[in-house]
Amino acid sequence: MKSISFKLAGAFFIFTLFIESILFVTLYSSIVNTRINDEIHALQKRGNSHRDVLEKHFDQRTVEHVALMETEAETNVIITDKNRHILAQSVPGDMTEHLHFEEKNIPRSGTALSSHWNTAKYICAISPIMKDGKTIGYVFMYLETSSIQALVQSITKRFIICFGLTGIFTVIAIFLFSRFLTRPIIMIKETTESIMNGQHDISLDIKRNDELGELAASIENLSSGLNRLQKERNDFLSSVAHELRTPITYIKGYTDIAMRDKLDDAARHQYLSIIKEETDNLARLVDDLFLLTKLKQPSFTIQKKRVHLHTFIQKEVQKSQIAFSEKQIGLSFYIPKNLYVSLDEKRFSQVMTNLLNNARHYSDPDTEVTVTAWKSKDEIIITVADEGCGIPEEERSYIFERFYRIEKSRSRQTGGTGMGLAIVKEMVEHHGGLITVNGRYPKGSEFMIRLPAEK
Repeated sequence: MKSISFKLAGAFFIFTLFIESILFVTLYSSIVNTRINDEIHALQKRGNSHRDVLEKHFDQRTVEHVALMETEAETNVIITDKNRHILAQSVPGDMTEHLHFEEKNIPRSGTALSSHWNTAKYICAISPIMKDGKTIGYVFMYLETSSIQALVQSITKRFIICFGLTGIFTVIAIFLFSRFLTRPIIMIKETTESIMNGQHDISLDIKRNDELGELAASIENLSSGLNRLQKERNDFLSSVAHELRTPITYIKGYTDIAMRDKLDDAARHQYLSIIKEETDNLARLVDDLFLLTKLKQPSFTIQKKRVHLHTFIQKEVQKSQIAFSEKQIGLSFYIPKNLYVSLDEKRFSQVMTNLLNNARHYSDPDTEVTVTAWKSKDEIIITVADEGCGIPEEERSYIFERFYRIEKSRSRQTGGTGMGLAIVKEMVEHHGGLITVNGRYPKGSEFMIRLPAEK
């Protein structure tokens, strides 16, 4: 009883039955009344026809002839004089109750004296016989109501049959319609239950150009999104476990060695240095994980303000200058002094630091890293270009993913967590911008940031 198709079919059936009942009753009444009126008009017309004959020859012979004509018909006739004394009648019987009617001014076209077909034995029509403007007699026409009742019964029987068949076809049509309408709803319900139970790789075979089709497409997209999210979460947890295992393994192993009693101070110091380095790597990984988690939250906001870009980039370059010099890599910048941009200095400083560190890690000595910026139409473009090993074209679409590294073997040497570029991408997008990477000739990479220009 809780089935939506049953409830929908029941509601449609009650509504349709109500409408059909009104229509059938209205149509039935209209047809019955029309047929009865037709019978009364036909009876009145027949009386007028006799009246016309009698107005030309109102004598006993003609009167009897008219009465004789009605003996073989379904109708009966009584002809009276102006005082309503019977001159002739087609069949003997007690049909005189209508002769003493009270109405005096009867139109020449005649009128119906009795039309109660369902209670009286006869229906009666009267036509006055007139000569020189004076009434000289009357023609009373009778029709037994049994024939009308039989006609009405026949019509009623047909209507009952039609109403029954219509009800049956209506029930079938409503059932099929409700099944057609509710089938995709039931499928969507079952699909959502499957999604709740952890099954995400699903497909709804619902191809409709309406709201249900759009809902089915949305459910499929949701399923695909949840499936992708589940895979990303599993990959993320696997990557985190892998990244945490490596420094923890180093720390545990070298701690065990450093605790040996017979170990000399120089070796102990070397192992403790390795432990410290791995601890720093572990702390940096946790910090990056925490920052990336914050960036993914809807509540994360940035505080933008108008910044002089030349001064901002100059500070970032100066902070990284020593690290570049130690590796013998040149670092320069070319920023117009009249260029301003709206950004969060603290957050965007992390963007520049990550990009400069990334360029330094993958650049060889005696190469150059350059930071440039310019305004193009309604956006500010900032680039960080290096002359390093470059990024293969087929891998450029993946480098902004978490824990992705181009050269896995170099991860221990560079000390990267594999999340720097993922953080950069999230931070740039929070500023309403876009970051891309291109290759350089003959080698190297160029990271390009596009930020909205000031209005």
